[in-house]
Amino acid sequence: MIAIDGGRQTAEGKPRQVDPESPSDHPTSLWELVRLFLRLGATAFGGPAAHIAMIQDEVVRRRKWLSEERFLDLLGATNLIPGPNSTEMAIHIGWARRRWAGLLVAGASFILPATLITGVFGWAYVRYGTLPEVGWLLYGVKPVIIAIVVQALWGLAPKAGRSWPLRVLGVVAMAASLLGVNELVVLFGAGAVMAVARRVKSGGSSLHSFAPVLPILSLSAIGGSFSLSGLFWVFFKIGSVLFGSGYVLLAFLRADLVERLHWLSEAQLIDAIAVGQVTPGPVFTTATFIGYLLSGPAGALVATVGIFLPAFVFVALSGPLVPRLRASRVAGAFLDGVNVASLALMATVTLFLAQAALVDMATILLGVASAVLLLRFKLNSTWLIAGGAVAGLLLKGPGAPF
Repeated sequence: MIAIDGGRQTAEGKPRQVDPESPSDHPTSLWELVRLFLRLGATAFGGPAAHIAMIQDEVVRRRKWLSEERFLDLLGATNLIPGPNSTEMAIHIGWARRRWAGLLVAGASFILPATLITGVFGWAYVRYGTLPEVGWLLYGVKPVIIAIVVQALWGLAPKAGRSWPLRVLGVVAMAASLLGVNELVVLFGAGAVMAVARRVKSGGSSLHSFAPVLPILSLSAIGGSFSLSGLFWVFFKIGSVLFGSGYVLLAFLRADLVERLHWLSEAQLIDAIAVGQVTPGPVFTTATFIGYLLSGPAGALVATVGIFLPAFVFVALSGPLVPRLRASRVAGAFLDGVNVASLALMATVTLFLAQAALVDMATILLGVASAVLLLRFKLNSTWLIAGGAVAGLLLKGPGAPF
């Protein structure tokens, strides 16, 4: 099967019948990309899995800019390169719709709201020495996030696991993830299994057209006394080599900024991670907060550019290769394996998130109600997140009666 720009052909090269659910060929304006990703960047709580679920809801189900298959291909591609997955999905979609201009506009629009919000937190922290109380916000929003991720898994799973071998591989990948196997081992292992199986089945197809993008950059931060150039290289290095979740980011930040450079205290680092968790948009905007702590607005800007710049570079390098990978039978099989493993990792993350989010009967009911509204009535996830915040305010906010 060949997939180029969302189009589909049969294995014999004959075009498929037109599907009313197929992606829209209507050209996407830059203003449409700006509006969508500014809104998502301002409302996407809950980490990469939830962000990707919200992006999938908007660009696949509502706007039909991409097919489910193309979205999964891009999701698999983001898992093969370092950096923030949800931001890279925004950049990929910008590339798919408007090439270079779209790549820059979509990525910057998704990052900007979280950067500004986190910068305000940094200003308040520097001025007052503490963070405002936002626990009530997380209390109401977290159960909604679980429902959003479940909706995304529900929609993507049939496409990713369209055959029994892929379904079995997905179960094995999820079990490996739950047992603590490294995310890269799970992803590349699943891809390799499918690629070898396809090669054996086709009698020795070549792997020459498959060239996964791997991080080749390993920079050491410029250590010692603080400087803006040193701050930039610290975060540029992290953005260039970091795979995984915000908790992996915590390990990198602690090793560089607390233990080696001594630019932050443990308490400041914990506060920075908390800000990244309670603000919408990519968790990597934790860098904005740290930059502000260390050198005010200039530090916030330098740290933010440093940690996000590699994502734009890696997507620019890998984005044009995705259709070529899918056009190769063996490389396409590898991508199928990576896709199903990506969903298995999302499912694992959801299980752990649910343990922290569904802490009492109120949050369980809120999560169930959100899932019903999403799956049965197709309610926009942005409105649900706003409703979750209001519910958190009523249940746990200042002056709440409960």
